[in-house]
Amino acid sequence: MIVGIVCGVGNLKGSIIGDEYRLKKVVEVPGRQGIAADSVFYYVSDTKAIYKYDKNWHLINVNRQPFVNPEVANHFGDIDVWNGEIYCGIERFEYGRGYNIAVSIYDAETLEWKRDLPWSPESGQVEVSGIAVDRDRNMVWMSDWVDSRYVYCYDLATGRYHTKMQCQPTPYWCQGITIADGKMIFSADDGEAAYGIADNLYVTDLGNIPYTGLVEGEEVVKDTPFSVKLDEKGMPFLRKGLVAGGAVKGSLRHFREMSDFARAGEIEGVAIDPSNGDLLVLNNRGTRIVLGMSQGPITEEGYTGEVHEVYVYEKYVK
Repeated sequence: MIVGIVCGVGNLKGSIIGDEYRLKKVVEVPGRQGIAADSVFYYVSDTKAIYKYDKNWHLINVNRQPFVNPEVANHFGDIDVWNGEIYCGIERFEYGRGYNIAVSIYDAETLEWKRDLPWSPESGQVEVSGIAVDRDRNMVWMSDWVDSRYVYCYDLATGRYHTKMQCQPTPYWCQGITIADGKMIFSADDGEAAYGIADNLYVTDLGNIPYTGLVEGEEVVKDTPFSVKLDEKGMPFLRKGLVAGGAVKGSLRHFREMSDFARAGEIEGVAIDPSNGDLLVLNNRGTRIVLGMSQGPITEEGYTGEVHEVYVYEKYVK
């Protein structure tokens, strides 16, 4: 269902990413996780499905059983599409923690699985919320909802872990990423739905991304993503082996407050439509969320289930 076409737009010009956006329309979709676009189609991910639409938002294909090993992975996050392939960050997700992370690649025409790129847990990543292909560098990046201090980069030619980027300041609970014009846009679930406080988008210039890889070293063993494991004497356990060899810095700045959502909820995927420069943002509303998992509808507001909507914005030039 398409609702609410709003606002006009001035002449489009310049780079793909604009400085200011105006809401063009809102499209209700069945998926709650991610959004991607190529020149001909839109793609939406649900937790356990992939949907394909034409540019008039007519559904033309769906894969509701996308996982090759559903006992190993049960969750999609935000997605990207490039060169006829859909890139999906997959994992087994349970109340605020991801396991068995991988980059799964699907055929954009059939929506069928093609191959996986392996994950390097030594990088420090503990969850995958979103994925973005860096077309200029032939790399793929993964975001981490649990610990959003870093995004993680892999070389598409080799499948090898390349480096990670520290986000300064950190976008709290990063849900999705996309790349265009040498910039990375982040969607952050950093508002507060219970109080009607809006979520936000952030952006950084990627710049040079040197290889740091994995090296032999020593690091503290974590009991959880935010606490260390202690021995009987109260001292932290240390492990020797491969560790992240370094990181690059990403200086983030505020890009857009999503105050025009119908209701503050759980922001998810983000994408730039390469055919026209539209900004696409997926948002969920109407249910209570605890550590990334729905706890049922907000019945006192009249909701009977969660509503998933893609907000389509066009660049605005005064």
